Amino acid sequence: MTPLAITTFEIILLVVIVLIAVMVTGGYIATNRRAASRERKLLTELKSADEALAQAHADDKGWDRALLESAARDAVAQRFPGAEVRAMDLVQVVDRPGTDADQAVFRVQTSDGEHHITLGRTNGVWGAA
Repeated sequence: MTPLAITTFEIILLVVIVLIAVMVTGGYIATNRRAASRERKLLTELKSADEALAQAHADDKGWDRALLESAARDAVAQRFPGAEVRAMDLVQVVDRPGTDADQAVFRVQTSDGEHHITLGRTNGVWGAA
């Protein structure tokens, strides 16, 4: 027997080690993909719930959603001239005593990126805060 001869046992052991390494690596990759997918789904559901809660609070206070969105679009046009509004989500309602201290915060997706627009109410008129 020469010093470089490989026995059948060594070949089987090497194959088993390689198979275990491939399975561990594959499992790690699959677990990371599944976790990333769940995280994206959770973030989407969280944004949806956050918007629904803000909308329910605004409705409870008698705020007109169409009027708020119109004011938010005007604020976007002032702050980001030429930016196209792609999506708009009401994410926060701040209802302080009186009406002139009220605020509404929108997350606005434009052609320039994502922005947060805060609206305030003065003498019953909504505008950029």
